[in-house]
Amino acid sequence: MRHGKGFTLVELLVVMAIIGILVAIAVPQLQQAPIRAKEATLREDLFTFRTCLDQFYADKGHYPDTLQTLVTEKYIRKVPVDPFTRSADTWQVVMEEPDSSETASTDQQPGIVDVKSGSKEISRIDKTAYNTW
Repeated sequence: MRHGKGFTLVELLVVMAIIGILVAIAVPQLQQAPIRAKEATLREDLFTFRTCLDQFYADKGHYPDTLQTLVTEKYIRKVPVDPFTRSADTWQVVMEEPDSSETASTDQQPGIVDVKSGSKEISRIDKTAYNTW
C-alpha cells in the first residue's frame, strides 16, 4: 500500500456535507438580518419620540403641535427617517383629544401624544403591522 499525503474522497464528501448543513442553517438567519435591523431601528425611533413627547409635556405643560417643534425646541436633533418608508415625512401622529380638560383649560391646539410608522407593511417576524407599534 502506498501512504500518500492527502484526503480520501469519503473524507472530502463528509466535510462538504457538514459545510452544506451549516450553510442551510445560516442562510435563512442571514436573510432576516436586514429586516430585524430595520425593526430595531423603528422600535428605537418610536421609543425616542415617545420619550421626547413626554419630556416636552413635562416641561411645557402641553404637547407639541408638530414633530418639527421637537427639533426647534432642541428635544431631538432632527426628525428621524422611518426605516420602512425611508422618509422623515411619513410618520403618523396621534393627536390628543380636542375636548380634553388640559386643552380646554389652556386654550392650546391639540398636540401630538404619540407617533407611529407610516408603513403599511406587516412584520415578517411577529406578523403585526408596523403602523400599530
